[in-house]
Amino acid sequence: MAEVNGCQLPEDRLYYINPDKNAFIWAKEENGVYTIGLTSVAAAMAGRLVAYTPKKVGKAVKKDKSVATIESGKWVGPVPAPFDGEIVEVNDGLKGNPALVNDDPYGQGWIAKVKPANPDEAKSVLVDANKAAELLQPIVQEKGVKCG
Repeated sequence: MAEVNGCQLPEDRLYYINPDKNAFIWAKEENGVYTIGLTSVAAAMAGRLVAYTPKKVGKAVKKDKSVATIESGKWVGPVPAPFDGEIVEVNDGLKGNPALVNDDPYGQGWIAKVKPANPDEAKSVLVDANKAAELLQPIVQEKGVKCG
């Protein structure tokens, strides 16, 4: 497992890291659909989540546009899509317990399931855990992010 300042990045997932878009997203593909969520780095930066408002199932989303809005005591913002696609499922479990994103970001804290408009494009923007750790290192250092 890759790690940055105690923040784990499981190697069974791919990652979309784009600091300019505040995108620190993991993605796991299964049968052509990607489950996406916040990395432990993003969850630590946001703080304890108190609200989760997903877009509607069936909605088309563009790369870097919101699939959901999340809110903590110190931050409100979008969870950006890593690629163009359609939301096929949202995590209703987060509506009653948004802090699952903090407690289990790579498991029960997933954000949405998105079917890419172009599967090849989706694969081209995602990187493996080691590359994600490399991209996250300067951000974690600059912002003093720690996990665990």
